[in-house]
Parts: sequence; structure tokens; C-alpha cells
Amino acid sequence: MNVAALVSGGVDSSVVVYKLKEQGITPTIFYIMIGMDNSQCPKEEDIEITSFVARKYGCKMEVVNLQQEYFDSVVKYTVDTVARGLTPNPDVMCNRLIKFGAFNDKWGKDFDIIATGHYCTTTEINGKKFLSTAKDPVKDQTDFLAQITDEQLKKTIFPIGHLDKSEVRAIAVEEKLPSAKRKDSQGICFLGKINYNDFIKRYLGEKQGDIVELETGKVLGKHKGFWFHTIGQRKGLGLSGGPWFVVKKDIPNNVLYVSQGYDPITQYGMEMDLKGMHFITEDVFGDFNGEKEIRFKIRHTPDFTKGWISKQGETYHVRFDERIQGVAQGQYGVIYDTDCHLCYGSGMIM
Repeated sequence: MNVAALVSGGVDSSVVVYKLKEQGITPTIFYIMIGMDNSQCPKEEDIEITSFVARKYGCKMEVVNLQQEYFDSVVKYTVDTVARGLTPNPDVMCNRLIKFGAFNDKWGKDFDIIATGHYCTTTEINGKKFLSTAKDPVKDQTDFLAQITDEQLKKTIFPIGHLDKSEVRAIAVEEKLPSAKRKDSQGICFLGKINYNDFIKRYLGEKQGDIVELETGKVLGKHKGFWFHTIGQRKGLGLSGGPWFVVKKDIPNNVLYVSQGYDPITQYGMEMDLKGMHFITEDVFGDFNGEKEIRFKIRHTPDFTKGWISKQGETYHVRFDERIQGVAQGQYGVIYDTDCHLCYGSGMIM
């Protein structure tokens, strides 16, 4: 079997190579460059570690550059989403468009299988391959893969999905891999050490607007652009006599509405609409009336929420009994079966 392994220099993808060798498979290792040139991502250290893994296990290695593709798709998506007043999820788009998309189009097409270090598993039902959750609930990454396609999933394997993170690190220590005790990466990769607001400013600039008290309509101050602020935000407004909370945005007029009498319960939602619902393997609901019970996530967390999904035209409506904080427009609602095992897909929260 001709296998390509995506290795980033982290402990997870390094152990993927060990697990493949354990099965008698010698993969070709690919390190994908995606960060912006000035992002100060640790590319040199990553490549050095990946090269060590390749030498240790006798694998061919290739460094491939997808920086332009990343900028044209993921960075542009991030900026455009923020400019619309929504909350982006670059990790979801990176997986669909870059790791499982552009890479396969240019290099992966020559391989039978692509192996990644994601904490996921797959489950076959009636001859169909479904994305399913990992053994380690804290590290499970199905939510980050909930926009990949059926064809992408068919070609992908997740060699560490049946392991806990502690087991992965133990293997790395036993194998004397340099990434054994390396910390997990945090944040948006292409930013590196660039401040998020500085990044947004670079592409959207600044545009002065009013900060208005919701109850009275009184102008309390100025801001530099609604794209720098989020609903529920309390700090960074520069207003005296607080606390003040951002409670509403007027996107067309670049106005922030704030309130001192902010009722925290308004941060919480009990329903959401999903547009552009994407099913990975197949539409498991089809045409139906009424509601179906599901489990779902709206952020990267080990916890699932019980809900009921219904279809209203092309929009899927999800309601739930418990209040959830931070149901953010632009993020993805990820839908699972009631056993919290199969990940069906996701839609953008609107």
C-alpha cells in the first residue's frame, strides 16, 4: 500500500509514522509549509524533527509549500468572515481546503492512502465509511474535520485515533522521538507570534465608529472598527464608569452598542440555525418532518450537548434545553449521533 504521512514535527504525527512501520508500512513523509513567511512559526525546528523521524524509520521525505494556497483560501476566508461581523474557524477550513484538499490535488493523488495525526477514528456501516470520535475525548478532533468530504475521508486513515494522548507520548518516549515532550501547538498556525488584532488591522485597517449605550442611545466614545470586538466583550473598550459590555453590533453603520445592565443570560442561546449543512458521508436525515434527537458541539470541547434537529427549507434548526454560552455566528455547529460516536457533518451558525 502506497501511503503518504503528513508530519508536522509534533508528537502526534511523529507517532503516526511509528504506528505505520509497526504495520509493515513505510510511508513517504510530507511536511506542509502553510504559515506566512513573517509569522515566526517554528518551521526550521519542525522540519528538523520531521527529518529525524524520516531518517529513523527509513522514509522518504518531502517539504511541500502550500503557503499561497493557504493564503488564497484560509487566510482570505478568515478576513472575509471577520469583515462580515462573523466568527471564523480557520482550523476547519485548513483541513478541508489544504491538508485534505490542495495537498491531495498536488501530491496526495499519487498515493493510495493519506495518514494524519488527527485524533479521530472511522467506522464502516453498510459498506460506507463514517468519521467517528477518538478514544481520547479531550483530544478528539472530529469537530475540526466536520467539513471534509466523503472522497477525502475514504482516502484517509488516523493511526493514533484509538490511543489516549498519554499513550502517544509514552510511545514517543520509548522510541526516543525528539517531539516526545514537545508542547501541543496552540492558536491559529498562520499567525505564529503575530497578534490577532494586528493581523486583522493589516487587512481590514481601522475605521472609527461610535460606541453607543443601548438603553439611552447616548454616544459614549469611539472604537476603531467593529471587527476588533465581540459580543459579550468587557475589556478593551476604553470607557470610564464601567463595567461596560458589548451587547450588539450594527455592521452596516460600524456602531457598537454597549450596556452596563448587561444580563449575562443574553450571552446564552437555546437554539441555532445552520446554513450550508454539510454531511461528510451521506445525508443521514434526508427529507423528514418534525425533529430528530442528536448530539452536537459548537466549539472544541470534550463535551456534547443534547439537542433536536429539524429542517426548514435549506436551513437546519437545532434547539436544546440547556443554555449554551457563546453561540457565535460564523462558527460551525457539528452534528453527531446520540451515542456521541458518529460525526455526521456540520453547518455554519447563522
